[in-house]
Amino acid sequence: MKNYFSKTSERLSFLAPKQLLFLLPAAAFAQQPATTQKDSTSTKLDEVLVQAVRANNGSPVTFSNVTKEELAPRNLGQDIPLLLNYLPSVVTTTDAGNGIGYTGIRVRGADASRINVTLNGIPYNDAESHGTYWVNMGDFASSAESIQLQRGVGTSTNGAGAFGASLNVLTDAYKEHAGGEIANSFGSYNSRKHTVKFSTGLLNDHFELAGRLSNIESDGYIDRASSSLKSFFLQGTYVNGGTLIKGIAFGGSEKTYQAWNGIDAATMASSRTYNYSGYYIDADGNQRFYKNETDNYWQDQYQLHWNERWSDNWSTNLAVFYTMGKGYYENYRDDATLPAYGIQPLIVGSETIGVSDVITQKWLDNDFFGTTFSTNYKKDNFSATLGGGWNKYEGAHFGKAIWAQYTQNTVPDDRYYDNNATKTDFNVFAKANYTLGGSFSLFGDLQYRTVHYKADNVTEDNEYVIPADDTFNFFNPKAGITYAVNNDNSLYFSYGRGNKEPRRSDYENGSTKPESLNDFELGWRFKKNRSSININGYYMRYKDQLVLTGAINDVGSPIYANSGDSYRAGIEAEATIYAAKWFVIKPNIAVSSNKNIDFYNEGDAGVQNLGNTQIAFSPSVIAGNQLVFVPFKNFQAALLSKYVGEQYMDNLESANAKLPSYFINDINVAYELKLKSVFKSIMFSALINNVLNKEYVSNGYMWGDPYYYPQATRNFLVGVNIKF
Repeated sequence: MKNYFSKTSERLSFLAPKQLLFLLPAAAFAQQPATTQKDSTSTKLDEVLVQAVRANNGSPVTFSNVTKEELAPRNLGQDIPLLLNYLPSVVTTTDAGNGIGYTGIRVRGADASRINVTLNGIPYNDAESHGTYWVNMGDFASSAESIQLQRGVGTSTNGAGAFGASLNVLTDAYKEHAGGEIANSFGSYNSRKHTVKFSTGLLNDHFELAGRLSNIESDGYIDRASSSLKSFFLQGTYVNGGTLIKGIAFGGSEKTYQAWNGIDAATMASSRTYNYSGYYIDADGNQRFYKNETDNYWQDQYQLHWNERWSDNWSTNLAVFYTMGKGYYENYRDDATLPAYGIQPLIVGSETIGVSDVITQKWLDNDFFGTTFSTNYKKDNFSATLGGGWNKYEGAHFGKAIWAQYTQNTVPDDRYYDNNATKTDFNVFAKANYTLGGSFSLFGDLQYRTVHYKADNVTEDNEYVIPADDTFNFFNPKAGITYAVNNDNSLYFSYGRGNKEPRRSDYENGSTKPESLNDFELGWRFKKNRSSININGYYMRYKDQLVLTGAINDVGSPIYANSGDSYRAGIEAEATIYAAKWFVIKPNIAVSSNKNIDFYNEGDAGVQNLGNTQIAFSPSVIAGNQLVFVPFKNFQAALLSKYVGEQYMDNLESANAKLPSYFINDINVAYELKLKSVFKSIMFSALINNVLNKEYVSNGYMWGDPYYYPQATRNFLVGVNIKF
């Protein structure tokens, strides 16, 4: 779990109706490449790991599912947010510009700190920042069996409250037969990914050992925005009838050159890949860049799952977990005041030197552990789940000055700030679904959650002494109804309430109120043969919503403020249309209104009521499409398109705070060669991102003037995946 000091590194201020007549499809792949075979019973045993937190077609919840087969042709090194870019209401960004390293995702305008993420039902959001750091788990898509993205409050889950969406990942299912994979990909900006996977298959029909090693390297599109990501995944499985026991260990290390400062408009016009990070002037007056202006983090996660099917009606799941994380980011600071970094001024004769260039490291050393549990019952027209979890976070935040230009008394292990934080989180929920007369299904979901957070000084230089010692008690009811019109059509309506505690950085900024959300969803689902259409409307009414101000703090993290009353309302539509045996269309579009109600701003002219203003980083139109061509067996080509409408980087609707809309297209091709000798298959795949070479910006912030995060122009990745 990463949060260094108040660093969230999720710089997800985002993006933005343009030429919709030309918008071409986007979502996930239609091809279903051959996978290792396993019977339906084993598949269902693995799926129980996430049954308690997932929705299904009988749930009055808006969601999208993505399988590993759909991800495979594009899984060439880019991170999970980029692989989910073409789902409804999704906007993504990346610091390095090319989808490797620090990446971010927004859903319905809500950034990653407001998207609940679970891995096999276990919470992954950082306990203090609520953010998610996929960079710590490079190539995790290669170990994902399936991913479900729920939009809105969704169903009850474990971890930080869902204030825009929930994303849960099910990791690899066990394999009945031995096999392995070797995958290599290469591309623009010296990007490359190397992956090795293996599975012993079920030994003696009961035991399996499987694993993965990955290495991803990239120079990045932005200057010096390099990434070096190493990761592993190891699981041991025991299966016997209705018993499934899994021990999983995964994690990795990341070293990325910092690219979170963005650039101003003038610099972007002349050199859009310029990176301010590490800039300093040496003793001879030369402009230089510090070589180790980097972010460094190591994280290991351990999970133990016991799933038992006691009968046709009853099943249980119990899990325990432990996450260990440690790391720092390093900065070169010129003209720093020495006492602020715990360094005594240097006295030379009668002169006192109190200002010097300094190199600092800000550290986070934390532990996160707990348990999750669920009991599931199903009989005839009734199903129910009782579940919940408990976890505790312990984090140490400290800083070191490892070098100073004009002093000789620096001690690398001395700390110029040192504070600790703890957080405990307990929740219990009960869900039930009852079908009446075969047409109506009633859904109910009640959750109680209590959170206690305690922290020392929450700023690095102890400028503020904010006593963070709060307990929050939340009750989150949800209810809905589904009506099956016929075998092909169904309608649903639901209401859900969510509550969310402040983040560490919110305490620093003086925003200590919890937030609340009432979410109303109305939808229609159509499915006939393989084609489907989903249309839904939503109204999300917030109280004390923490919205992005558009500014960032000194380490690039976004600053939030309570906006009072606000809402997000919109219509989303997605479809999968098999126009022919060789041609599939997968379009989606989201049209929304996102408003602060009676928004007040305190400026030079005093306090002003600006009326209803647009919420920052909330485009009113997001659309995607995918055109998939399968002209012959085992080959597919796809045109992926994404449109993001214009959006503001602040809540004042300032003219200079507007991010323009953008429309980009990617091309993906894949061919799988089936073999019967040493190898089972060889898949060749290629991805051309931004094929029309558009210069666009997906993110930015306001620091007086606007600053931007340019994304890569045309770039490519090619790969070969050998299965044996």
